[in-house]
Amino acid sequence: MTNEPETLDPGDWDAHRAVAHRMVDDAVDYIRDIRSRPVWRDMPPTVRVRLREGVPRDGQKLDEIYRQIETDLMPYPMGNIHPRFWMWYMGASNFTGALGDFLAAILGSNLGGGDHAAAEIDKQVVGWLKEMVGYPTSASGTLVSGGSMANLIGLTVARNAMSGIDLRELGLAALTAPMRFYGSDQIHSCHQVAVETMGLGNRALRRVRSDAACRMDLSALRDAIAEDRAAGIQPACVIATAGTVNTGAIDDLDSIADLCAAEGLWMHVDGCIGALLAIAPKGRALVHGLDRADSIALDPHKWLHAPFEVGCALVRDAGAHLGTFSTTPEYLESASRGISSGTWLHDFGLQTSRGFRALKVWMALKEHGLAKFGRLIDQDLFHARYLSELITNTSGLTLCFPTAINIVCFRYDPGGLSEEALMQLNTEIMVQMQEAGIAAVSDTTVQGRHCLRAAINNHRTIPSDLDLVVAEVVRRGRALNAEAIAD
Repeated sequence: MTNEPETLDPGDWDAHRAVAHRMVDDAVDYIRDIRSRPVWRDMPPTVRVRLREGVPRDGQKLDEIYRQIETDLMPYPMGNIHPRFWMWYMGASNFTGALGDFLAAILGSNLGGGDHAAAEIDKQVVGWLKEMVGYPTSASGTLVSGGSMANLIGLTVARNAMSGIDLRELGLAALTAPMRFYGSDQIHSCHQVAVETMGLGNRALRRVRSDAACRMDLSALRDAIAEDRAAGIQPACVIATAGTVNTGAIDDLDSIADLCAAEGLWMHVDGCIGALLAIAPKGRALVHGLDRADSIALDPHKWLHAPFEVGCALVRDAGAHLGTFSTTPEYLESASRGISSGTWLHDFGLQTSRGFRALKVWMALKEHGLAKFGRLIDQDLFHARYLSELITNTSGLTLCFPTAINIVCFRYDPGGLSEEALMQLNTEIMVQMQEAGIAAVSDTTVQGRHCLRAAINNHRTIPSDLDLVVAEVVRRGRALNAEAIAD
């Protein structure tokens, strides 16, 4: 034990600088050459063993640590930055955004409160997102971890605003009638978690049937609201979806806004997948009425391709938003001068401590401009139409649902197979392509029909990638079906 003071700063700044420069050089090569590598590969058991070792007692040199990163981490990514990753709906990241995360970490800022430049950039990015969806400058918003948290923030404000009581003070026990939230049967599972987390329980979320295009059936919604009122249940909020996770279907936002206005209900839009269509020259008409919502959840780490993680909750009524979360004990009070002055961002959500998520979004928008991101969204829509046409024109492939935006649901169907056999066949095709590192699609079952699902949300995808996945699905499907027939 030494009496000398210790620090986490490097003992040799030049040695750290050299490793840091190498990391940046390697990172540039990694992204530049991403197409030449497999989408995904399984980790060898020896790597898994190393990554399950206990906490180190003594330190290592940075270059030794980086060598392990090169061998045990970089070759085995999830794959979402690869141009043929269309498995889950997530963005493909961008290099400038990654630099933003690095600089944010260097600053080490806590965005919970205080008067500093990072807080101003955070507020500016929220303002930009309001502008993108057509919200007024008077609206409120906060950056969060992602869509699930953004939806929770919006629905919590809706719960409190529609309760008719001081819910923060009195609690759910003081409600005179159970509250009801409505969403289609295609709604994301995070909404169930949200109503459970809010203490309302899963039964508070009524699933309304969807139509053949997987959009919420408005007649069924009206009937559900009337039925609940007659039963003494308090209708509170309609959760419209701008881009369902299974098929990308967009509910009729304008009609739902009209209904909510007539019924006196809160309108929340889960726009984590599709809200940013509002910035696309050709795609914006698909989300007409979005700006009429009382609250919106969206994800910059999807169609703005920010490195994970960053979501955003927007609320039209800033007073309702602030009133849902703000609390001011002495140690969190804003001051008139100094570091503690200004608006404290923790008052708009659940986190007292918050990372500097905004910088990666701010830098990428500054570099590329909003117009380019809008064009990239339209490019994804084009790619989805291109893939849909390929599927329609290819023997053995079936388009399972209409392609609403950039999610394509299809399957290999040679004819004569049961639903169970088709599910087994297509699941095996999907896994084989993943294991071969060729392409990553997912699967889902919608309205009783199992299908493969390609969510084309990737600024690196080009048409030849889609040609390849169609050829691979057909090739592997034929081979697997021939084997099954031979057996």
